Amino acid sequence: MPETKLDAILTATRDRVASLRARARELERLAAAAPPPPRFTLALAGRDVGVIAEVKRRSPSAGSIREDLDPVAHARAYTQGGAVAISVLTDELHFGGSLDDLARVASAVRVPVLRKDFILDELQLYEARAAGASAVLLIVRALTADGLRALARAARDQGLGILLEVHSAGELELALAVDPTAVGVNSRDLATFAVDLGRAERLVALVPGGVPVIAESGIATRPDVERMAAAGADLVLVGTSVAGNVDPEGAVRELTGVRRQGRGR
Repeated sequence: MPETKLDAILTATRDRVASLRARARELERLAAAAPPPPRFTLALAGRDVGVIAEVKRRSPSAGSIREDLDPVAHARAYTQGGAVAISVLTDELHFGGSLDDLARVASAVRVPVLRKDFILDELQLYEARAAGASAVLLIVRALTADGLRALARAARDQGLGILLEVHSAGELELALAVDPTAVGVNSRDLATFAVDLGRAERLVALVPGGVPVIAESGIATRPDVERMAAAGADLVLVGTSVAGNVDPEGAVRELTGVRRQGRGR
């Protein structure tokens, strides 16, 4: 079977994690010394569909988005536009991000900050906690069932919120079994990077009503937000459409104010 785009990214991530081994004790100390960040749950409640806006310079699917992006300026603009949280890509090779971006954003805004990366090891959780993250993304497809449980437990021990990303009903079942802070339904297939909002709608509707659900990828316009709200999404995570906009504050504001509709469970 040929290597998928996700396979290539995970291979590079494993190499990056291996380089952290020598710093394990240092990272653990830095995480333990970091002040408590805003709780991720603060971003999840509300009457309207919350907007989590993303700081990213490029992606494997979109290519270059905005290479000169200033993470702090963008994050501040997002919050002024009404974003309830900021997502920061920290993968450098494929997304042009860094832990420095995360630390700078976390120091500059009052809303929770999510570390979005391909988390495969507890050392990356220490990195996130030390940099000021409130939560981390865990991608179910990238982990074994045992690995998912171990990382979810370790994240909770670090006081980090857990956003579990799924792309199928089977992955949703695995995610719900580890008591996530929120479930992220990704309309983008990480094997092919194709986007299918219809598939996301169907999967959002399967998430139990008591679990906050965030619709991810392929969301660029207010009608997209309204469509996800109708499916039952509590929040949306938007990246390319706001990161590449000349008016990031206005781009986020245009997506806010859509009433949640619930999932009836």
